Amino acid sequence: MDVEAKPIRLTLNIKPGEDVDEGELDHLTRQLRHDIQELEVNSVELVREGKTPAGAKVVDPVTLGALAIAVLPSVAPKLVEFLQSWIMRGEGRAVRITTKIGDRTLEFECSAKTLVHSEVMTFVNALTGKNQP
Repeated sequence: MDVEAKPIRLTLNIKPGEDVDEGELDHLTRQLRHDIQELEVNSVELVREGKTPAGAKVVDPVTLGALAIAVLPSVAPKLVEFLQSWIMRGEGRAVRITTKIGDRTLEFECSAKTLVHSEVMTFVNALTGKNQP
């Protein structure tokens, strides 16, 4: 790994498909977090919200379906490849990846229906600093 490279900070929002309730989305998000930890990412955490609303049952307020990921540019293609296979394993799944690079915000959304290799590669190249304007 390149010790000099700075990690890229990504926000991943899961779109689990139809008929998935909040409990299932929470479970799916936590399972995906566990699976991503097996990759060589710097960190992957549940996105935390502000205060827990009064009367809420949740002890740890998190944004359902959202993960914050820090990954070195050299590992980003592996992460995107993993997410592509994860999408294909569940009907109706999609993900939106957002990051800020310099003053630009990059956003990439894909599902099994819209998964286009050239678009994936354009996004990966932007993440890793290749072909930047």
